[in-house]
Order: sequence, then structure tokens, then C-alpha cells
Amino acid sequence: MGGVSNSSLSTLPSTDRADVTARLRDALLAASFTADGLLELLGAPAYAALARSETVPALRATRGDTPLETLVRLFLLQQPVPHARVERVLPVEACVDAGWLLPTGGGEIAATVDVRPYGGSGGEDWFIVSDLGCAVGGAGGIGSRDEQVVLGVGGASTTLAGVTVRTPVGSALDLGTGSGIQALHAAQHVTRVTATDVNPRALHIAALTLALSGAPAADLRQGSLFEPIRDDETYDLIVSNPPFVISPGARLTYRDGGMGGDDLCRTLVQQSGERLNRGGFAQFLANWQHVEGEDWQDRLRSWVPRGCDAWIVQREVQDITQYAELWMRDAGDHRGDTAEYQARYDAWLDEFEARKVRAVGFGWIALHRTDVAEPSITVEEWPHPVEQPLGGTVRAHFDRVDYLRKHDDAALLAGHFRLAAEVVQEQVGLPGAEDPEHVVLRQNRGMRRATKVDTVGAGFAGVCDGTLSAGRILDAIAQLVGEDPVLLRDRTPAQIRLLVEQGFLEPAR
Repeated sequence: MGGVSNSSLSTLPSTDRADVTARLRDALLAASFTADGLLELLGAPAYAALARSETVPALRATRGDTPLETLVRLFLLQQPVPHARVERVLPVEACVDAGWLLPTGGGEIAATVDVRPYGGSGGEDWFIVSDLGCAVGGAGGIGSRDEQVVLGVGGASTTLAGVTVRTPVGSALDLGTGSGIQALHAAQHVTRVTATDVNPRALHIAALTLALSGAPAADLRQGSLFEPIRDDETYDLIVSNPPFVISPGARLTYRDGGMGGDDLCRTLVQQSGERLNRGGFAQFLANWQHVEGEDWQDRLRSWVPRGCDAWIVQREVQDITQYAELWMRDAGDHRGDTAEYQARYDAWLDEFEARKVRAVGFGWIALHRTDVAEPSITVEEWPHPVEQPLGGTVRAHFDRVDYLRKHDDAALLAGHFRLAAEVVQEQVGLPGAEDPEHVVLRQNRGMRRATKVDTVGAGFAGVCDGTLSAGRILDAIAQLVGEDPVLLRDRTPAQIRLLVEQGFLEPAR
């Protein structure tokens, strides 16, 4: 991206100059160098193009000399800017001394790192620091330059941030923090945040992200997985967007796990259970292998540590050729020597064939430490659109699991329920028919599920407002349709249980 080389990989801004960082933050905010300010300046097409590492539209939109245009060219597009222009916006000498800026000769100033505005879930104006050209990860062939680069915000980062439970807690652990985005989110609702990374450069950049965003500092530790964590340390929340790519070797630190197959993700999940406090959550993004002769869902169930409920959602599946091509493009291999590209492609397929891997799944894994004798493990495929953020949906899923575990059918019939928000009913049948062929309940929030119900189920859900018990509602329905109320009470709890499990009905008391 832009016209500045990535030679600044050897240097980074100082984390000791808190005064300069605070002045820089004030200047960025004063110029409206924020997510909203960018969208207003660039317009939606150019703003979206930046997320694809396409800079031409943004360059065209920043040909003026306003403070915001100067900052966009400097920090997002990595273009050298005349010293006089930068001096009107930033404390240049202080930023040069602290390492944020660099004189390039010819009277111009360049940025040493990428700084990207990022809107927090509560409307906060944050800034994510990353290596030059690495704000959106991979489209420009990052791996061809340096394996130790630190990426900025990408789709995986925002997905994990969106699905994470945001209950206020005392302690959180961000494993493989990278640019620090998960630690930044955690700092808003967690008293003590610990962040680790095998790459010391990532720890430095994470500290810059937190400081420039005005967030509290985290306890930053170098090491792989749980190695930097003491034996007696446990947490209320563990999050990780690990280097989950299944590849032959560990060429690129920012993406390749360095273990065989999907062992890194498996190890991360299995070891997290003993690091969670009771009632705590662990949430990860992961890849997993679809192995010939093996059920992928059983494979993932075997990863779940003892004492934890689990909800695992497969969002996407790619065959091995699609998967290899995706990550070779990410590394820029397709732009290099053809013979080398083909050799790497062969090596990737050799690795998969040796392990009898036919496809690779991607999704999220959520654990809830309950210490019950019979944990609930839900593994499902859901490639359909969802509504982010889903942190509340994840928390509600485990709350419903716990509710259903504690309520047998008799207790369920004595319970009171409320129809979830924005659930609609669809009836499908032939035009003019007296009765529909089937009835579908559909969610317009969260997971946006749809489920078929019979007329009793639809009628039951429609009158659930928390005032009457489930049993009394069924008795009224039985009288209305002329059915034996005892038989209706016997056959309906399974349908009620399913509607609660999938979030169409919520316990009211």
C-alpha cells in the first residue's frame, strides 16, 4: 500500500512517550480522523475499497490539503506528505522524536506505522496500529516482505470481537494479541487484561494500539499459547484469534500455527478449560480438518475440555484446493515465481493427502465453564447471515442450555415464557387453501434462525407473553381445538424445549 517501503520493520514508535501519544491522539480526534470522519470524507465506495487494500479511490478523494486529508494520506495510504502540511496538523518534531513519523528527505514526512480509525462497540473512537501496508491483512502479499509483520483489523478480528461475551468481569486473557484489538475491546469491561504473543513486535504494537486509543495498559507477555501464564492464574474470559491456518510448515508467524494439521486449535481449546474460572467463557476462531472416514462434528466434540459447555459453529467449508489457493494469495505467492508457486501448491496438497484431509472448516468455538456432570456440546453448521454483535446471543445460548438442563418436562410446563423480539410467522401453502402446509417461525435478530412448527406450536408461541404458564396455555389451546389436554401436555414439551433451545422463546421467570 502506498509509496513508503516497509523498511521501518526494524523500528517502532516508543511506548515510553505517553505525552506524545496523548498529543497525537488529541490531534487525530481534532481533525475527525475517525471511522465516521473517514466515511464522510471518502464516501462509501472508496471507504469499502480500502478494506480490499485498494487505495486509488482514497488517493483521488484526498487530493486537497485539509487536516483530515493529510492524515489519511500519511497514516492510511502511507504517502509522504510535505513537512509544512503535516506541521499544521501534528506536533511533527515530537512525533519524529517518539518514532511515529520519519523525515524522508526532500522536505517530506512519512509514517512509520499504519494507524487506522476503528469504532468501538460503544461508539468509542479507537485507533489500531499495525505495520505499514498491513491494516487489512494479506491482499497486498504481506508474507512476501517479512514473516514477523503485525496485521491490523481484518474480518476475523471483527468477527471474534463481535461474538465475544461482554459481561463485566475481573480478568481476561487475549492469546495471540497481534495488533491488540481483542485486548482493546476487553479493556472496556474487564478490570485486568493480560495479552500474549509469540512475536515481541506484536506486543509492542498492541501497547501502541491501547495507548493511542486511550485505553488502560494491558499486562503484555511473550510466549506461545499458555506458556507465559503461571500455573495458578485463571481467568473469567479467554479470547483468541490464533494463527489457525493449516499449512505445510510455519513460514508466516502471523497466520501459521506451526503444529501439524489443526493441532494448534485443538490444543488451545483443550488447555483453556483448566484456565477458566467457573462461570467463565473462552471464545476462539479456528480452522478444523474434515478427514476422510471421520465425522467432523465428532472431531470437534473431542476437543471440548471437561467441565465446559460448548457451542461450536461452522461458518464456512472449503475444499483443499480452494483453501491452499486462498492462503497462497494471502502471502502473495501468486505474484512470484511460477515454479515456486506450483511447488508450494504441491507441498500443501501433499500435506493434506497424507492426513486424508478432504476439506477445511472455519468458524467459532465458545466454551462456558460450568463443572456440571453432563456438559452440553452443540456443534452445528450455520453458513447463513447473522446479526453482529452476537456476544449477547452467545451468552443467552448458554443461559438457555443451563435452564433446560435444570427443568424436566413437568417444570417446563409450569414455566412462563416470552416470545423473543422480532420473531415473525410465515405460512406456506397453496393459494386459496384453508390451512397452510406448514408454519415457519423466523428470527430477525441474532442468529436469524428459522424453524417449522405445527399449528399448536405456532399458537403457543404467539400467546407467550410471560403471564400464563406453559401448561395453562396448552389447556386453553386444547379446549379451542377440541383435543385432550392431557395428550397435548404429553406431546408438546419437546417442541417447547426446541423453541427455547433455539432462542424463539425466552424464560420469563
